[in-house]
Amino acid sequence: MAIFYRLMVLLAKREVTYGVDPTLTGATDAILAQNVSIRPMEGQDVNRNLIVPYLGNQGSIPAGLNVVMEFDTELAGSGTAGTAPAWGTLARGVGLAEVVTADVSVAYSPISSGFESLYMKFWMGGTLHALKGARGTGKATINAQGIPNIHWTFTGLWVAPSEVAAAVPTLTAFKKPLIASKANTPTFTVNAVPLVMRSFSLDLGCKIEPRLLVGSESVLISDRNEKIDVVCEAVPVTTLDVYGIANAQTQVPVSIVHGVTAGNIITLSAPTCQIERPTGYQQNQGIAEWPLSLTPQPSAGNDQFTITLT
Repeated sequence: MAIFYRLMVLLAKREVTYGVDPTLTGATDAILAQNVSIRPMEGQDVNRNLIVPYLGNQGSIPAGLNVVMEFDTELAGSGTAGTAPAWGTLARGVGLAEVVTADVSVAYSPISSGFESLYMKFWMGGTLHALKGARGTGKATINAQGIPNIHWTFTGLWVAPSEVAAAVPTLTAFKKPLIASKANTPTFTVNAVPLVMRSFSLDLGCKIEPRLLVGSESVLISDRNEKIDVVCEAVPVTTLDVYGIANAQTQVPVSIVHGVTAGNIITLSAPTCQIERPTGYQQNQGIAEWPLSLTPQPSAGNDQFTITLT
């Protein structure tokens, strides 16, 4: 019987015990995703390389099995200040700490130890693929006249797929996003200088490694190298000297604010960024623009960026 490709359901929940199903339900753990892809049996094929007196394939043995999932979620708040967004569970699975200030804000910032993990379930029709002990990385993107989103990539320990009736998802916690525009995205600055922005992305750059040994199997976040990529209108060096800043390796703050009403305002701040060597100009509609790359750098540690919802 054919499986309709659109019949997908995705659930995710933080694990209490690493690699143990914390009992996911469609009512509380459903994810409203886009552009979902799954690599359900990553790993290696170990050849046997037997010495026999004839030619022919000898077969191989699967090893190092893990599962990789990629998908997007829209970047929007919960609608209520001090309430975590529906994608907050995913943020905690990519090495971010969540700090909730009741009725005021929810903030996400990087951590370097004590990483949380997720248990994820994905149905394609009635076929259930599970990822246990999942950790990953993310990339937040805000492009002019587009829907802001976060692209997630998660790696989890392999679980044999099975035929199980799909959960019924409740997706009301995911709020409708705002298009990135002059009205909806009121602030973008580099070194406190307001700039006209075409595109912005913050890549968390987490290094994800399955560690599959005798006696222990897990997925690690073993390193992190964040990167910000921006395309903005070029300005005179008397306004913002990106060349001098890059040459002097001066650390500068970068900030973008998207959203205008309480519960829907998202601020991405990176207070100590190094501007990499500018590569030149590009033009759109006859206007000169800079493609800029910046590297957020820690100061006291785990403070190179924050994502704050108010």
